[in-house]
Amino acid sequence: MTLLSIRSRTTTGDGQTAGTVPLAIAHDYLTQRGGAERVVLALHKAFPDAPIYTTLYNPENTYPEFKDCQIITSPLNHFKIFRKDHRLALPLLPFFSSRLKVDAHRVVVSTTGWAHGFDVPQDALVYCHSPARWIYLTDQYLGNRLNKGLARIFKTMRPFLRRWDRAAAMRLPNYVANSSTIQQRIFDVYGKRADIIFPPHSVQDGQQQEPIAGLEDFMERGYFMIVSRLLPYKNVQYAVEAFSGLDHQLLVVGAGPMLDELKSMSTPNVAFVSNISDAQMRCAYAGSTALLAVSHEDFGITPLEGGAFGKPTIALQAGGFLDTISEGINGAFINTPSVQDIRKAVQELDSQQYSAEAIKAHVKRFSEERFIDQMKARLVQTS
Repeated sequence: MTLLSIRSRTTTGDGQTAGTVPLAIAHDYLTQRGGAERVVLALHKAFPDAPIYTTLYNPENTYPEFKDCQIITSPLNHFKIFRKDHRLALPLLPFFSSRLKVDAHRVVVSTTGWAHGFDVPQDALVYCHSPARWIYLTDQYLGNRLNKGLARIFKTMRPFLRRWDRAAAMRLPNYVANSSTIQQRIFDVYGKRADIIFPPHSVQDGQQQEPIAGLEDFMERGYFMIVSRLLPYKNVQYAVEAFSGLDHQLLVVGAGPMLDELKSMSTPNVAFVSNISDAQMRCAYAGSTALLAVSHEDFGITPLEGGAFGKPTIALQAGGFLDTISEGINGAFINTPSVQDIRKAVQELDSQQYSAEAIKAHVKRFSEERFIDQMKARLVQTS
């Protein structure tokens, strides 16, 4: 039996599956668009017949390519409220994650906190984007915007969640980290030593581009661009505030619970767009002056996506950006995500000092083909 000879199978009405397959993919939830979901799509490309197990799936809010995949969900997926906001399912996720049986001989797990707790074989390969932020980096992840009811529930459950999470991690020996930052965090939290396989970027120059309706005039004048989920720890609020009073424009691409708040604090030189197609994203990258990446990221993929179009990045000197930014080659660092540091860097950036060809050469080190080859090789090593 080889890893590539994967048979398809059917899903019954109650979410159960018929027959055990050679290999399956597991992921926390498919309810949003982000780097972790891009990794799952790359894994699907590597193993196109492998079913994808997940707790929740919202096809309208994640990448449309998942509609061509075989998605197997937990019973939680029957509830629209949880598909709309997975955070509301927090008290239930440990129970339903532990009981989601992945019916396969081998499993590749993509996780930021739940999928490594699925019922998977002990030799599963765990690709860890980060130990759960909401458990171990609570203040950074949630900021001060968690409503009081959820805050009380979370405070009560956090000791239990930590025990559940560590027990899940201790059961599975084969961990891979997505960056040097996460490699250290895995050791600090779980005591595990993990190799690094950098995730891929999949946005490519030279492919079809599509203008974003309603923003044609805005995009013709040039703009900085930030691509992010709109959550407190992403620091988009500071970038939006930094552009107040500047002659430069900012395009914010992303969705999340802070959208209305960010719009209310923005000035006319800031525009927002959500859930755009890949062709529209390529158009946005191609027309930008530079990227902003000012959050505490586990890896930091947007500089690579922008870099595929030869665009430099202003990045926070922390986390995953230490792996993806080579200062003076594909970007410049700021020390803090403060309004002052962001504004100063934007005003001082001279995009002409960067070589588009040098930037493109740098980001080729993080190709999808390289990621797939390394993941397949690691699967063979652990079989």
